[in-house]
Amino acid sequence: MMKFLSPYLRVGLLVLALFVTATISAQNARMATDDSLRLSRAERISERGITNLKNTFIPKGHIITGAAVSYSTHANDNYTFMVVEDIESEGYNFRVSPMVAYAVRDNMAIGLRGTYSRSNLTIDNADLKFGDEETGTEIVVDKYKAVKHTYMVSAIWRQYIPLGKSKRFAIFNEISLGAGGTEAIFAADQPIRGTYEEGYTLSLGVSPGLMAFATNDVAIEINVGVMGISYTDVEQVHNQVTVGHRCSSDMNFKVNLLSIGVGVSFYL
Repeated sequence: MMKFLSPYLRVGLLVLALFVTATISAQNARMATDDSLRLSRAERISERGITNLKNTFIPKGHIITGAAVSYSTHANDNYTFMVVEDIESEGYNFRVSPMVAYAVRDNMAIGLRGTYSRSNLTIDNADLKFGDEETGTEIVVDKYKAVKHTYMVSAIWRQYIPLGKSKRFAIFNEISLGAGGTEAIFAADQPIRGTYEEGYTLSLGVSPGLMAFATNDVAIEINVGVMGISYTDVEQVHNQVTVGHRCSSDMNFKVNLLSIGVGVSFYL
């Protein structure tokens, strides 16, 4: 008789053990859920492990200052680009963006960023040709000059995320809310026909980046814009007679390669 009961007894004991284990696991899960409900929102966020508050990368009280500068020039002599021929032009683009911030808590800072940019383009000649010489169309741009400069002041918030336990490398996310203005002058032909415009811009942007300390006080930063919302309102005056108006809004959720910036920051 024991030969027939032993297998069933073993199965019964196994089922009983599984039942007890499942009951204990359910009880532990319920207790963990109750404990998580008692946690504050900040404590639940810290448990995600994205930011490790125990690893202080930028201590509270530090003053952060720095700037990013870019400058480029171009010159074309009898250059052809697709359907545009005989291009003779020159110009430059200049941009500077100083920043100052204060670490209000470990790995977090708030501050201000200013941005100024200026561009200058002079086109002595450019021919836009479509079709052949007999039936085609040709548009000639002669003696064209454009000068434009923009300025903006932004409030910024930065969160630093150390790479593991490193004290040298970290990624950061910068959110900026800014307002600024723009002025531009366009002139062409002889006698000169000119257009003057001025306007303002409001913007909200997100720029993540990577930074590395070269020394204890100096860091190199690279950031790129990945999201931006902006509104621009511009008014034009053409030949001091005709008035034009343009307003536009823009929203993008992509990497903007033109907004990549490289700068130097000082952590005092």
